[in-house]
Amino acid sequence: MTPEKENRIPTSLVRYIETEIIPRYQAFDKAHNLSHVQTVISESLALARLHPEADERLVYTVAAYHDTGLCRDRATHHLVSGEIISHDPTLRQWFTEAEISLMKEAVEDHRASADHAPRSIYGRIVAEADRIIDPEVTLRRTVQYGLKQNPDADESLHYQRFCRHLMEKYAPGGYLKLWFPESKNARRLKKLQAIIADEEKLKEMFHRIYKEETGAS
Repeated sequence: MTPEKENRIPTSLVRYIETEIIPRYQAFDKAHNLSHVQTVISESLALARLHPEADERLVYTVAAYHDTGLCRDRATHHLVSGEIISHDPTLRQWFTEAEISLMKEAVEDHRASADHAPRSIYGRIVAEADRIIDPEVTLRRTVQYGLKQNPDADESLHYQRFCRHLMEKYAPGGYLKLWFPESKNARRLKKLQAIIADEEKLKEMFHRIYKEETGAS
């Protein structure tokens, strides 16, 4: 990031988000924790460097708020996140109403299963950054989510759910959409798809991660 662009994010805004918004992720599941939001912020700003038309103040703020709606539920969290960002009076110190409306749309549009393309570059950036397609991380987050949703299920049921989710989202023809062909995600998705296609490899990785997450012998 050039010094000129870095200075576009006010120190007071960073301080507010780091003290009042980012800590909210401590209450969320392992797949959406502090590490997750920090990674999404970092990846979003990296993409913004490639697109000078993107205002880094908005990019940073959208990334920080994108999953805050998990305080209510997962099914509508993207919409709740939009409500949170649009109803935060403190943000009026740094943004116009038009900018806040743009950020609201961006967090609403970030969900992978959305039925429409993001309406702005800000939605595309956070949607792409939120994917974080690293085979090991993606598989682990999938296991973690299944364990959180259904902790009493046995390993066999978790494996079935794990495979179904990966096929629906990440396999060729899945609902995951990438918006920047030059991103790291495009390359990493191919690696993940190779693992998904290798049933023996996939089962071996699931079993290892499942044991690590549950402490099973």
